[in-house]
Amino acid sequence: MKYLHTMIRVSDPQATIRFFELIGLKEVRRFDNEGGRFTLIFLAAPGQEGVAEVELTHNWDPEDYGGGRNFGHLAYRVDNIYETCQRLMDAGVTINRPPRDGHMAFVKTPDGISVELLQDGRLDPAKPWASMPNVGTW
Repeated sequence: MKYLHTMIRVSDPQATIRFFELIGLKEVRRFDNEGGRFTLIFLAAPGQEGVAEVELTHNWDPEDYGGGRNFGHLAYRVDNIYETCQRLMDAGVTINRPPRDGHMAFVKTPDGISVELLQDGRLDPAKPWASMPNVGTW
């Protein structure tokens, strides 16, 4: 058995790709299916192509997918959680659960899918993160 990918439906592929690029994923392949009226876009962290991918499914006909919380979440290990969260904040992404403990944070994709960021190891709690409140849900 081999893990292939996790699929999430997206309403704005470019916004979702930009979001995942901020974390460090890159587009590795794309398929347009004119008969089915959908596009599949696969993203992976460097070196994880074909191993652990996220499939973005964009149905060409508009649909409302709801809040995304029913999915659960995607999780990624990052080299420096503070730098990753700062890069996301600088791009206008809300940090729903800041990395107060130097280990874990939650953010959401443009379609409301929760993404957990986990520090590789632990960093000491640092300002301003240590005192930042939670925002919304994750």
